[in-house]
Amino acid sequence: MRRLTFLLRPSWAILAIVVAAFAYLCFTVLAPWQLGKNISTSHRNNLIADSVRAAPVEVTTLLNTPNAKDTEWRRVTAEGSYVPGSTVLQRLQRLDDKPAYGVLTEFRLPDGRTLLVDRGLLGAPDGAHLPVVAAAPPGAVRIEGRVRKSEGTIPGKEPMTENGYRQVYSIDTTQLSTVLGTPLTGIPTGGPGGYVQLGDGQPGAFTPEALPQLDAGPYLSYGLQWIAFGVMAPLGLGYFVYAEIRERRRERGTGETPSTPVPAGPPHTPTDSTDGVPEPAPTDQPPEPAAATPTPPPRTNADRLADRYGGARR
Repeated sequence: MRRLTFLLRPSWAILAIVVAAFAYLCFTVLAPWQLGKNISTSHRNNLIADSVRAAPVEVTTLLNTPNAKDTEWRRVTAEGSYVPGSTVLQRLQRLDDKPAYGVLTEFRLPDGRTLLVDRGLLGAPDGAHLPVVAAAPPGAVRIEGRVRKSEGTIPGKEPMTENGYRQVYSIDTTQLSTVLGTPLTGIPTGGPGGYVQLGDGQPGAFTPEALPQLDAGPYLSYGLQWIAFGVMAPLGLGYFVYAEIRERRRERGTGETPSTPVPAGPPHTPTDSTDGVPEPAPTDQPPEPAAATPTPPPRTNADRLADRYGGARR
């Protein structure tokens, strides 16, 4: 256990905490988030595919089944009439990559219940001025569309009135009941009360929103990637711990190896620092005095003249 005491150092402790937190988020938040989106998208695609193959049903059939579930995207038909003066515009929409408004209107059934109908998108090319909104046809009509769930409200985006039209930022039957002053009957969907989204060519319809593409998207692969990251992070930490232990073991083994003794060489013979000639060994006898150099005889004038003029000595 003493070999693992280095893990108690702050740097290793912090690294372990970060890795553990990252792995925890991968398994409990990130991967479930992506896998959940994959499940919901696949479920939506199945409902849309089923609705394309199934024949439309009367909307009253769903209204009379309060516990109905998975009814979104179901094709329905309804007989009744549009309520005059009940138009509400949905802001911040797009049509052909240009600004647009969604047009919402009340639709009253013969039994007195009132539904919310999304009549489609109306383009506003300049984005600054409202387009001319044609009134819904009067009298009894028969419409066909799809059931859609309420979108809920957007915090901070309250309903408003501008250019003579009541306007909202999302389609929510509860909020629109307050805006219109009329209790709207939400279609049971197993969640928030639904409304009818008109199909193309229906009475009072504008440009309908296109159906989502039946593609599950990359959510499944993203979820699997987060799971892989959650597995690899602890494995990477384990590898670094193993590498540190191996390095410490190697250093410990190197410190325990005895050093090789240096063999003794021949006795050192001092040499002269200039020519490398061995110096004489010191003795206890005093050095002998050097031989006296003979003194040359004194030079005469004749000798000096002979040196100067080349004459022979006499």
